Amino acid sequence: MGKTVRAKFSGGLLKPTEKIDIAEGREVLVTIMNIPLKTKGDAFERSAGTWKGTINAKKLIKDIYEGRLLSTRNKPAL
Repeated sequence: MGKTVRAKFSGGLLKPTEKIDIAEGREVLVTIMNIPLKTKGDAFERSAGTWKGTINAKKLIKDIYEGRLLSTRNKPAL
């Protein structure tokens, strides 16, 4: 019977992160697989495209240009 458990490598030893029900001295076969670390770049890639369709780009551009035409702005001192 097999079971997959997570472990941390520390001080030259693999230390399980959960309780394992194995008799003391029992020999087991260990397969090591690296778990990729999540980086800031990974989060950026996962979020790519999530804003798609939430903003009307044409209306946003129109509003920006209309905002520039407001007559309530002070004239800049040159």
